Amino acid sequence: MKTPWLVDTTLRDGEQAAGVAFSTDQAFRIAEKLASIGIPELEIGTPAMGNTEIEKMRRIVGADFGCRTTAWCRAREGDIEAALRAGVTAVHISFPVSNIHLKALQKSRGWVLDRALQLIHLSRQRFAYVSVGAQDAARTDIEWLNRFGAHVAGCGAHRLRIADTVGIWDPIECHDTVRSLRSALPNIELGVHTHNDLGMASANAIAALRAGADSVDVTVNGLGERAGNAALEEVVMALEVARGMRSNAVLEELVALSQLVAESSGREIHRQKPIVGDGAFAHESGIHVHAMIRDRRTYEPFGPELVGRRRPDFVVGKHSGSSAVQSILNGQGLAVDSARLTEILSHIRRRAEEFAGSITVQDLVTLATSR
Repeated sequence: MKTPWLVDTTLRDGEQAAGVAFSTDQAFRIAEKLASIGIPELEIGTPAMGNTEIEKMRRIVGADFGCRTTAWCRAREGDIEAALRAGVTAVHISFPVSNIHLKALQKSRGWVLDRALQLIHLSRQRFAYVSVGAQDAARTDIEWLNRFGAHVAGCGAHRLRIADTVGIWDPIECHDTVRSLRSALPNIELGVHTHNDLGMASANAIAALRAGADSVDVTVNGLGERAGNAALEEVVMALEVARGMRSNAVLEELVALSQLVAESSGREIHRQKPIVGDGAFAHESGIHVHAMIRDRRTYEPFGPELVGRRRPDFVVGKHSGSSAVQSILNGQGLAVDSARLTEILSHIRRRAEEFAGSITVQDLVTLATSR
């Protein structure tokens, strides 16, 4: 695997999450942050939405953050002209390819091929980079995908991007599809866009890269339509930890980026969200804590400092053991004998069951110093 090219579409597909709308200032700050941490391509909007969207995109392009800026377009000349007004350096043109989508739009495969020829030729005259999308590729037969890919490559497109539009791929099927296309289409870059309806978007993105895809689409926090998209922070860290690969993203800024998008979108980050959730590095189990006091690697795939998070204290609750309690008390300058420690643990467990939760460090200190 070569260094993957990440296409962040937080400002396009991410904003399509129901109820999310970024202001121009918010979109600018998100684009600036993404570029600053090393994301090479930003899909920054849909110019056909109108002048407000175009002006937002122009402001981002005008800042010259040093990354490719891409506009998402339908297969219409008017969308291409709107993208030109937005000033972007690249355009992505989406075509329906599955029978389901073609029937719904009352189009044929012949129409797709003819339209692709026209619009790719038009776009090559106006933009430095042309990406072509196969919408609903996951529900399309591979022979037609191969034919479509070969056609757009012959028309001069730089990239074919296949989409799991409704999130039904599993990683094995995604891998096999990408590998087949990679073998059949050696003369065009291959991108993959995955959705998270079955909770497999990030896994599918990694599978696609392993199968030979050149790029994958991501959004911060997995923000997007329905259940969202492949999460940037998950894909980056899966590459880093599971595959031993760097993505060129600045890992220490992932939590800050996540928080920025959460605040801008009004979507809270779930406590147990991988990588960036507040509970992603929390430990309460006595067995775990006992081992982690000696070696953090026993129950952590990587340290929270790697992604810009402060290491949290151990959680004190029903499943805590003496090692965790003693460690926390020692950190507060307190020492108790084994008999007192047993009393404290009994009290903690009764209280945790009664109130269905953990207790704070200050509560523990108060408990340890009272009789």
